[in-house]
Amino acid sequence: MTPGLPTAMDRPHFIGIGGAGMSGIAKILAQRGARVAGSDARESDTAQALRAHGATVHIGHAAGHLADDATCVVVSSAIRADNPELARAAELGVPVVHRSDALAGLMQGLRPIAVAGTHGKTTTTSMLAVSLSALGLDPSYAIGGDLDAPGSNAHHGTGDIFVAEADESDRSFHKYDPQVAIILNAELDHHANYASMDEIYDSFETFVGKVVPGGTLVVSADQAGAAEIAGRVAGRQDLTVVTYGESDKADVRILAVTPRGLTSEVRVGIDGREITFTVSVPGRHYAHNAVAALAAGVALGVPADDLAAALGKYTGVKRRLQLKGEAAGVQVIDSYAHHPTEMTADLEAIRGAAADSRILVLFQPHLFSRTQELGTEMGQALALADASVVLDIYPAREDPVPGVTSEIIIAAARAAGADVTAVHDKAAAPAVLAGMAKPGDLVLTMGAGDVTDLGPQILAHLSN
Repeated sequence: MTPGLPTAMDRPHFIGIGGAGMSGIAKILAQRGARVAGSDARESDTAQALRAHGATVHIGHAAGHLADDATCVVVSSAIRADNPELARAAELGVPVVHRSDALAGLMQGLRPIAVAGTHGKTTTTSMLAVSLSALGLDPSYAIGGDLDAPGSNAHHGTGDIFVAEADESDRSFHKYDPQVAIILNAELDHHANYASMDEIYDSFETFVGKVVPGGTLVVSADQAGAAEIAGRVAGRQDLTVVTYGESDKADVRILAVTPRGLTSEVRVGIDGREITFTVSVPGRHYAHNAVAALAAGVALGVPADDLAAALGKYTGVKRRLQLKGEAAGVQVIDSYAHHPTEMTADLEAIRGAAADSRILVLFQPHLFSRTQELGTEMGQALALADASVVLDIYPAREDPVPGVTSEIIIAAARAAGADVTAVHDKAAAPAVLAGMAKPGDLVLTMGAGDVTDLGPQILAHLSN
């Protein structure tokens, strides 16, 4: 099956084309035959990968980058109103399309699986993409992270399934009409857009309301926020609700998760029988993600035994407990965790797989608003490590908030008994971590910002 291009997207221009969500959509459009162009703040491997697909990628933002014959400009919520390319689009009368609308257009005519939740979206989407591909179903997919190489976050497949992350942060997941929706969890986050859990619940309930008649909601039976949403939509007659988890009331029940080093063996009860399969990343939260993927695939008619075996083909996604290398007897692992729940889950997973190894963390807080609301909990999570180094806040799209610094996290960590050091010069951090590490230790670079770039530098210092 080869869907055509959405209306007016044959010559799109992406502002911020190198971003995880934007680059995936650009790649799929290029694979469908669109003449893709765009700009990004800096050169990257992702930009190079897009060029390999025929896209024109400019570095820096300037009005002249927007071609006069562009049919639309694609933006994300991170693009500021004073962007010169956005101003030029207004002058030319070029339509501006939000990233979520572009993705919704790519899903038309296919059977979409939309993966939502405060945590675990990228991993679960990746598990589905890899396992369905391994079964020869050739799905299209758009993921918020690279599987195995720059630009591997998206694919235009010949099959009729489209797997996509559904981002709740700016309510853009309301744009999709999935046949299967997954809700992994629901917690208060994205404080610039949500003031309370009631707003979070309302937003997720709207998302579920977009599931097509006769579709399926796959939802965690164990996580309180997800269970609340399931209860709110329980009366919908044209929706099948499938719960999963360790609860004895779950429709797809996790019977056991057995650690096997940096992997896990998962035993599941489904359709009155048991299936056992391997998940090639450690931690109960990743096992739960895999079972959510299993339930979603089965809802689309994929045989459970086949899909369970194929899930074993998943070997991880970049920045989700990704082993970056080893030097001087020290392993360096990259973690995308930036919310306290994610930080705790990844540290517990590594602790379970690390035996007697010390765990050292280089943590970079992400967003002033998140630190303001959850900084204390971040510090408490760091108490699970043997020692931590905390960097200054990575601002991303936000302006500084007076009085909000990484000191909030550091104070909370020390109050929880953690051994924590503040390093304000990011360039100095790799040497600090390397100086702390001893043979047998595990070092985690943790956060959603550019802390990921420091892993190779830590390894270089260790080697020297």
